[in-house]
Amino acid sequence: MLRLQRQPKYPWKSAPRRNKLDHYAIIKFPLTTESAVKKIEDNNTLVFIVDVKANKYKIKQAVKKLYDIDVAKVNTLIRPDGEKKAYVRLAPDYDALDVANKIGII
Repeated sequence: MLRLQRQPKYPWKSAPRRNKLDHYAIIKFPLTTESAVKKIEDNNTLVFIVDVKANKYKIKQAVKKLYDIDVAKVNTLIRPDGEKKAYVRLAPDYDALDVANKIGII
């Protein structure tokens, strides 16, 4: 028995996945709460809300690229509302207060 070849109305191909987060998608915005400002002043640390899928290495690279600063370390946590918060400790030769002024946090 011969079968007719199918002629679908549309192809069965899905849209290509966008697998990379760019630097602007990783860092959403800096946090400007009272405790975040205290971290800036006392611990040389900037606080950002970042994409949940971003890891510490990607956050470090994004901060380096966007703000032209060296990062000592990154601590992350996921807040109860589902956002990811990143504490970005700057290298000793950079001042978090100056960077915060440049960004417009303070």
